[in-house]
Amino acid sequence: DKKKESSFLEFFKTIFYAVIIAVIFRSLFFEPYNIPSGSMLPNLLIGDYLFVSKYSYGYSRYSFPFGIVPLPENRVFASEPKRGDVAVFKLPSNTNINYIKRVMGLPGDKIQMKSGKLFINGSLVIQEEDGFYRHIIKNKFEQILEKKKERLNEDKSYAILNLNDYQVMDNTKEFVVPNDKYFVMGDNRDNSLDSRANGGWFVPLENFVGKASIIFFSITDDTRFWQIWKWPFNIRYNRIFKKIS
Repeated sequence: DKKKESSFLEFFKTIFYAVIIAVIFRSLFFEPYNIPSGSMLPNLLIGDYLFVSKYSYGYSRYSFPFGIVPLPENRVFASEPKRGDVAVFKLPSNTNINYIKRVMGLPGDKIQMKSGKLFINGSLVIQEEDGFYRHIIKNKFEQILEKKKERLNEDKSYAILNLNDYQVMDNTKEFVVPNDKYFVMGDNRDNSLDSRANGGWFVPLENFVGKASIIFFSITDDTRFWQIWKWPFNIRYNRIFKKIS
C-alpha cells in the first residue's frame, strides 16, 4: 500500500511539474496559435499552426493564462511592434478573443484607404500586380482574387489579396492612431474585420500577446488536428517551418 501511495504521489508530482513548465514556457517564450479564418490569406492559411514569440514585445498581463498575473506596469521589458509585423493580440472589445493581423499604423500615424489603396501619413503605399489567387472555400466554392505585392519600404514587402476597389472598407476616413495604440489590418483586404471596421478601432500596446514567428504544422481546412488518420494525405508539408514575414 505504501508503494502504491508513493507511486501515485510521484505520478501527480510529475504531472504537476510538467504543467508548471508548460505554463512558464507558454508565458515567457512561445505560445501556439492556429489560424481559424482567411483574413490573412495568402500568407497564413486556415489550418496553419504557428508559434507566437512572447518575448518580442515584452510582457503584459495578457502574456499569462487568463490574464491573472498582476504586473507593476501595463507592459514590462516592452519592445514596440514594428510596422509590417504579423502579431497576435487580444481584441480590445473582448479580451477573451485572440486576433492575428498585420501592424500597419504606429502611434501618431495617419491611416486612410482610398479606392482600395493604403495611405500612411499621406503617402501612397506601393502595390505591384502579382497575378491572381484561387481560393477554395470549404471544398465547395471558388473565389478568384487579385494578388498584389505591397511594399512598405525597401526591406519590407508582403502579398495581399483584393476582391475589387469598391468594397465597404476600401474607402475610409483618415484615422489618427492614439498614443500607445496601433492600427492593424488583414492581408485579405476585402475579407478582414480589422481596425478599419465600425468607424475605426485601435489595439493598445498592453493587448499584444506576441509576434507570429514560424509555422510548425499545417493541415487542410477540412481536417481537424485530432484526425491523425488524415494527416498523411492532408498535411501541407511545404508550409512546415515556414518563417512568417
